[in-house]
Amino acid sequence: MTRLQPESSTVLRHSDAPQPVAALLVAAGRGLRAGDGEPKQYRLVEGRPVLAHALTPFLAEPSIARIAVVIGEGDEARYTNAMAGIDSSRLAAPTLGGATRQASVRRGLLALAREGFDGIVLVHDAARPFVSRAQISAAIHRLGAGAIAAIPALPVTDTVKRTSADGHVAETPPRDQLVTVQTPQAFRFKPLLDAHEAAEAALLHGFTDDAALMEWAGHPVATFQGDPANVKLTHAADFLRAAAHPGRTLVTRVGTGYDVHAFGPGDHVWLGGVRIGHDQGVIAHSDGDVALHALTDALLGALADGDIGTHFPPSDPQWRGAASAQFLAFAATRVRERGGRIDFLDLTVVCEAPKIGPHREAIRAEIAAIVGLPLGKVAIKATTSERMGFTGRREGLVALATATIRLPEED
Repeated sequence: MTRLQPESSTVLRHSDAPQPVAALLVAAGRGLRAGDGEPKQYRLVEGRPVLAHALTPFLAEPSIARIAVVIGEGDEARYTNAMAGIDSSRLAAPTLGGATRQASVRRGLLALAREGFDGIVLVHDAARPFVSRAQISAAIHRLGAGAIAAIPALPVTDTVKRTSADGHVAETPPRDQLVTVQTPQAFRFKPLLDAHEAAEAALLHGFTDDAALMEWAGHPVATFQGDPANVKLTHAADFLRAAAHPGRTLVTRVGTGYDVHAFGPGDHVWLGGVRIGHDQGVIAHSDGDVALHALTDALLGALADGDIGTHFPPSDPQWRGAASAQFLAFAATRVRERGGRIDFLDLTVVCEAPKIGPHREAIRAEIAAIVGLPLGKVAIKATTSERMGFTGRREGLVALATATIRLPEED
């Protein structure tokens, strides 16, 4: 089996400042080998564009300060659609790529340089949608251990032959000296940019990955352990396999939520995003939708990501009278940004009045639309407290919610 290079024993001195980290995702290719249709980085896997999958773990890594995407000319609308629901606070404006991958990476690096960036840059192919946070952390760590360039590598398991122009076997290289490589590849920013500029000046445009370019420039390239699940989608069959076997382990999480509001003056209440006429309103900072508040907390709980008050504090005047649909949509987006999916939402409303039954299907449909689920994955029940307690005295209403989600397994 191939021996990957061990991590250097060199460590950063305590006086050294942490290196800023940026990620550059290359999404400018046309993906012709994937067959007819959209460029492969915009095709859907599990209902989301491949590019959105690839971006998710980088957005979840707090040590990455800036994320840039290089897109193809004419793909501006595709990119905008792919970014729907994604937190763009750390995303630079997309850069238009060139005719080759090498040209596209160079343009992305120049865009980062114009922002004044210098530090560690991770270069990742957008056609690898199943990259894990563990791989990203490993890449950053390998550069932090003193390397100039580092790439994830996997030992070759098949025998490899080099053939001649006439189709005959010319050589059988020793398998234990061969590896296949992946992205993200990690580099010191300035040496990588300098290598790109030197290759451009020399009119050398045939490099298929940045590690090869760094080798040409005379820099040592270290390796670290790759991930077999970090597959590249190249051919049409790859998308079929990705749909059946996404290449990652998803673990189930369950969160619960609870909310209560007292009745007050008014002529309606909001429940599940539906306005229901009533002889009272509710006392609340926002629109007082107990159903959506409970569901929001259930999703945030499953993520271990605080609660609704953490993200939308009632002390903040901007949320006064706010529609609660935006709170639930926010929580659903947080699930997807973590590479997860919502499997099921279950809601129980407790009140003597108003009656929920006549509005049940409208509420289910509204909740399903907010979180982007099929109607069959949203359940609603209603009950009373048999005239006991504050709900039985018609002083208020309560909602209890359970959310079942799946998230990529983390080490």
